[in-house]
Amino acid sequence: MKYIFIFISCIINLSGFSQLSNQAKEFDAYVEKARAEWQVPGLAVAVVKDGKVVLSKGYGVRQLGTTNKVDSQTIFACASTTKAMTAVCMGMLVDEGKVKWDDAVIKYLPDFQLYDPYVTRELKIRDLFTHNSGVGNTDFLWGVMNASSDEVLNKMRYVEPSYSLRASFIYQNIFYLAAGKVTEKISGQKWEDFIQSRIFQPLGMMRTFATLTAAKDVNHSKPHYLVNGSIKTIEATNADHIGPAGSVNASIDDMSKWMICMLDSSKYAGGRLLKATTWKEMFKPQAIVPANQFYPTMQLTQPNWTTYGLGWFQHDYKGKKVNFHTGSLAGEIAINAQLPDSKLCIYVFGNLDHAEIRHALMYKAFDIFALGGNRDWSAEFLTLYKSIQAKSDKVEKDFEAKRMANTKPTKLLEEYGGKYSNPLYGELEIIVNDNKLICNANNYLKATLTHWHYDTFRGIYEKDWYGHALATFTLGSTGKVEKVNFEGMEFMKSF
Repeated sequence: MKYIFIFISCIINLSGFSQLSNQAKEFDAYVEKARAEWQVPGLAVAVVKDGKVVLSKGYGVRQLGTTNKVDSQTIFACASTTKAMTAVCMGMLVDEGKVKWDDAVIKYLPDFQLYDPYVTRELKIRDLFTHNSGVGNTDFLWGVMNASSDEVLNKMRYVEPSYSLRASFIYQNIFYLAAGKVTEKISGQKWEDFIQSRIFQPLGMMRTFATLTAAKDVNHSKPHYLVNGSIKTIEATNADHIGPAGSVNASIDDMSKWMICMLDSSKYAGGRLLKATTWKEMFKPQAIVPANQFYPTMQLTQPNWTTYGLGWFQHDYKGKKVNFHTGSLAGEIAINAQLPDSKLCIYVFGNLDHAEIRHALMYKAFDIFALGGNRDWSAEFLTLYKSIQAKSDKVEKDFEAKRMANTKPTKLLEEYGGKYSNPLYGELEIIVNDNKLICNANNYLKATLTHWHYDTFRGIYEKDWYGHALATFTLGSTGKVEKVNFEGMEFMKSF
């Protein structure tokens, strides 16, 4: 009787394996089809189910115009999917009794200061992870200047709040940098050393690097951007100076190890990263995400609720909870998504800017491996994002149509040149050359502008994938050029 039971069990197990294998084949074919539809040069995709890797594979090429194929060991940028890892780092210190989620940030970073003294005093460790501090997006602090991490944090005191503390939600990278600094202060280790020794090494993630600088490898994907209708290779964005928010680089094989661990309450072969209660805290809804701050995909998936945990967006899909996070750097995308009730997780890397194939593959994986359904998410999302792009193009055309013809600058071009500054945005130097204004923000962000109309000038960034730059000058009471608004950043002229 015992042998009959074993025989039957083997048949059941083989049947389950066969079904899973068929699902993997179906999904594999769908990935390649979708990649072609979205024109993504290269992808790497992993699917984990019931603690096992059912798919880990590369698609396409690392760089357009080459035959360098993506494989499961190719290094990609994790970008903001790094945030969940930074949250786990803090959770480890919580488990060790060295910090509490509701401790004040200034207890560990006494020099950290925000515009509002009340928020400075009341900001908790938990708030660093939930994007609801009241401080709006401050990506210009690392996007328009080559500032050190300490300089970036120091400038936060000049950022006026967009809303009251914990009253809304605006995505905020810099507070994850602050969380990394707290981790460093408590542990005595640099954040990149802490995450390497406490997460990557225990999980055997040997092709995962805390920073782009450390990720020196021939088998590394290159970022791509659609510029003037053509996909081109661009230089990689270095997010190392805000590392805890998005600087990790890894292979898809390594990410499958991270996925298995986080699905199984942070357990791994040598133990567990977090206590069970702390692991649950990671996925506990911490903040409501308003509809206008969520992803356009919700127009089709229509979730009933949208929240944010500690490094994870959350919503419902077909009655089930989804934990996920995207990652985006110029020319590079990622998504890490869990369907915890089904013990299912998918991770996608891609090397084309904001290719929302990642969302399509997330929902398709949920359908194929767990929930059923035959919607072609790739086709539907492609139509959705084409319509969004069409609206964006119309806004651009409407703006251009409002240009006033036959106007001239109020002053001679030379009078617009000079040095400008702002405590928050840094330094802007404008040089006049060949009837053009060469703008150089912090010796980092450069653009060449020509006269548009009145005292407004417009042109292309040196990094052409940044698009158009706009500068509008204001005269003072004496008739001299007093200040300039360069891409929404106001600089005062130095005399």
